Amino acid sequence: MTQLHTPKASRNQERGRLSFMGSVSPSRGRFRDRGGEGGGTSRRAPGTFRLVPAPKMPAGRRSLLVTSATLVSLASSLALTAPAAVAAPTPTPGPSASASASASARPTATPPAAMSTVGGARLGQPGTQVQLAGGAPVLPKDLTARSWIVADAESGQVLAAHNAHWRLPPASTLKMLFADTVLPRFPRTQTHQVTVQDLAGVGSGSSMVGIKEGETYTVHDLWLGVFLRSGNDAVHVLSAMNGGVPATVQEMNAHAEELQALDTHVITPDGYDAPGQVSSAYDLTLFARSGLQKKDFREYCSTVRAKFPGATTTKKGKSSRSSFEIQNTNRLLAGDYDISQYPGIAGVKNGNTTNAGATFTGVAERGGRVLLVTVMNPEKPDHNEVYKESAALLDWGFQAAGKVTPVGELVRPRGGAGAQPGAGDSAGESGQAGGGSGTTGGAGASANPSGTPVAAATGSGHSTGVGTAMAVAAGLMVLLVGGAFLVNRRWPLPDLVRRRR
Repeated sequence: MTQLHTPKASRNQERGRLSFMGSVSPSRGRFRDRGGEGGGTSRRAPGTFRLVPAPKMPAGRRSLLVTSATLVSLASSLALTAPAAVAAPTPTPGPSASASASASARPTATPPAAMSTVGGARLGQPGTQVQLAGGAPVLPKDLTARSWIVADAESGQVLAAHNAHWRLPPASTLKMLFADTVLPRFPRTQTHQVTVQDLAGVGSGSSMVGIKEGETYTVHDLWLGVFLRSGNDAVHVLSAMNGGVPATVQEMNAHAEELQALDTHVITPDGYDAPGQVSSAYDLTLFARSGLQKKDFREYCSTVRAKFPGATTTKKGKSSRSSFEIQNTNRLLAGDYDISQYPGIAGVKNGNTTNAGATFTGVAERGGRVLLVTVMNPEKPDHNEVYKESAALLDWGFQAAGKVTPVGELVRPRGGAGAQPGAGDSAGESGQAGGGSGTTGGAGASANPSGTPVAAATGSGHSTGVGTAMAVAAGLMVLLVGGAFLVNRRWPLPDLVRRRR
């Protein structure tokens, strides 16, 4: 099947980014005004942010994490004696990954009546989900994407969403999951000589970075090819190094399940259209949030341009190797003739295929707040429409933050409390959230402000034993809220500081 996911057709490039690191390549000067419209696409000085390693978690926090894990087990046993009416409803996960294997590659025109409720019941409802408070701006007009989501990258709060769990073809935004899975496996200085078998199976019409059989590349080169040019050839070479495409796909599916991205089923590691390959705006946002915990991931997805090794030539018995420049295909990062770079953008990944249409996940910072946005398959055929709708949603998100009631949350990975940073992370990097988060844990600070005994609040009709159990369980939940808050803050983005001029 002919793919439209060439660098020209796929809609992304990079600069002016919420970067937590220095760029791989130096800036070549500012982009001139591209004639974009609105605050999200107007010309401004590109901004980047350097990474500040987070301080080690205080002993008290570590103890609370351990204590909260112990209390979870105790609370579970107490729940056996508690009245059923007290238990909160458990969100129903979406269909299992294996169930999607029989799904059609081309989605239907309308979303399912019921979707996964991972992250909140409202996220499983079709249509737009938003709850405006006083002074909150209305959502942008003329949004045509089949699915989109705007979320706070640090607290995980979903500010608004539209068909967030609709299972759709992801195109090359799936490469975020590929990178999050495989990046920790190889040091960037490792070299690999490409064989013809490494490039076998690259789909017809794929976007390519230009890898040549018989040439040697560093892992660093290959990841530049994946992120900047969305090179399917680079993905296949890295997959070959990782044990082959089937093994890599299996690992990607397992990692998606670990991240609780249950809408996702991987068939190809590069996002090339395949029957049964699906993801969702919600899952793609989880992939970006997880990947951004890795220093190398942040570096690659925010790099505007870099030199890539070319072919080796021999003249008069002397061999030399040329190089050529590659540029990121994220248009909010690099700009285009009809759209300027988005202020504070830092990636993450774009895609475009026949069945998926245009897809994009981006992360940006403004005023100390970090937002993630994912937009899938705008119906409006305008050039760069996926970026224009993404920029409009980011603008809205920055204006609406703190003025809307969240409609859901980005869940943390399974076993997130004990998860360790991936290779390439700075020590302690995942333990510090940036400014503007801290909205998750306040609910448990004063669970019973009236001072009334919790047991009395459960009613006098229950036996003394049940009432006591409920009182203890309620008290434990207060501590668990605090413990869960610290666990959740393990995964948000590290603290972001000043813009680099």
